[in-house]
Amino acid sequence: MRTVDLSPLYRSFIGFDHLASMMDAAQRSSEKQPSYPPYNIEALAEDKYQITMAVAGFTEQELSLESENNTLSVKGEKQNKEDKSDRKFIHQGIAERNFERKFQLGDHVKVIGASLENGLLLIDLEREVPEALKPRKIEIGTGKLIEG
Repeated sequence: MRTVDLSPLYRSFIGFDHLASMMDAAQRSSEKQPSYPPYNIEALAEDKYQITMAVAGFTEQELSLESENNTLSVKGEKQNKEDKSDRKFIHQGIAERNFERKFQLGDHVKVIGASLENGLLLIDLEREVPEALKPRKIEIGTGKLIEG
């Protein structure tokens, strides 16, 4: 495991004190996460994204999505495990195990919808930057702020 010294960045970036802790948390969570189920993250437009997860064998009722504190959590829980005991597999390539996958979302990224099509869970995301945080032009005035 490598450690990265971010102290040179603090000299020129203001307000990024939490950057190191975010990078550390992302590295810790990626080490723990299993590779199941496979997924893609796609940029559809400048502020629109889509996560596609392969969840073959799961129904809408067995899947749940929750977004909290810039973390998107996707869970899959198979409900009818007792039916599998009667079945005899020659080869079982479709994993029917429970899973939980977490994604760190950027600031102002919101989940706008999800759908299940042909065994693929499609999660649509959009970045909505508030008007107060958008760039604005600041005029340089000639008046004095402090008189006296």
